[in-house]
Amino acid sequence: MEKIVVLTGAGMSAESGLKTFRDSDGLWENHRIEDVATPDAWHRNPHLVLEFYNQRRKQLNSCAPNSAHQSLVLLEEKYDVQIITQNVDDLHERAGSIKVIHLHGELFKVRSTLYPELIYDWTDDLNIGELCQRGGQLRPHIVWFGEEVPLLERAIEECMTADYCVIIGTSMQVYPAASLIRYVHKGCKIWYIDPKPHISHELSLRSKIRIQESSATEGVRVLVAELLGPQ
Repeated sequence: MEKIVVLTGAGMSAESGLKTFRDSDGLWENHRIEDVATPDAWHRNPHLVLEFYNQRRKQLNSCAPNSAHQSLVLLEEKYDVQIITQNVDDLHERAGSIKVIHLHGELFKVRSTLYPELIYDWTDDLNIGELCQRGGQLRPHIVWFGEEVPLLERAIEECMTADYCVIIGTSMQVYPAASLIRYVHKGCKIWYIDPKPHISHELSLRSKIRIQESSATEGVRVLVAELLGPQ
C-alpha cells in the first residue's frame, strides 16, 4: 500500500470557522503572539494565557470538520495516510482520520507544568489552581514559540517513507514544521494546495511538485478524485 503524508496548516481549518494562526495584522484573535503563546507570556500573565485558550476551546467546540477533512479520510480506502498537522484542533480526528500527529500540541489536552509527561484530556475551562495528580499547575498542551517540538522526530520518520506528500493550507514558512519537506525522498510526488502558495527553499529544490492555488476544500476534492479515480 502506497503511503501519503499530509502536512496541514491553519488554512485546512479556516473553512470550519477557525481563524488562521496569524491574520494580516500579525495578531491571533486580537492578541499579540508574544502575549499568549510563549513561555514568557505564561510566566508574566498566566491568567491571560489561560483565558485565551479557554476561549479557543469554546470556539473549537462550536466548529465541525469541513469537506476537506472528510475527503482526506476517503484516501484511507486505498492508501496508508499519515497526517502531520500544525493545527491544535481535533477536526482531523472528528472527521475520522486514524493517524494524526499534532506537531504544535492539542487544544483539548492539558499537561502538568512540573511533570510534562502527565497529559490529560480537557474540554472545559482551565484555571489557576487546577493541578495534576502530583500537584503541578496544569497548562495548555500547546507547543509555544521558543519551546521544543517533541513529535518532530516522529514526523521526520513518517516523511522519509512517503510516496506522496500533500501540503494543505500552510505557508511552509514556520520552522521546524517547514523543514519536514527536506526529509521527503527525491522521487516523492508533492501536491501543494493553498490559495497563496509560498515556494520555500526546500520546495524550490523539488521537480515533482504540483501547485494548486485553491481553498482546502476545493483542492482536496480534486486531489481525492485523481488519487482514487472514478467512484
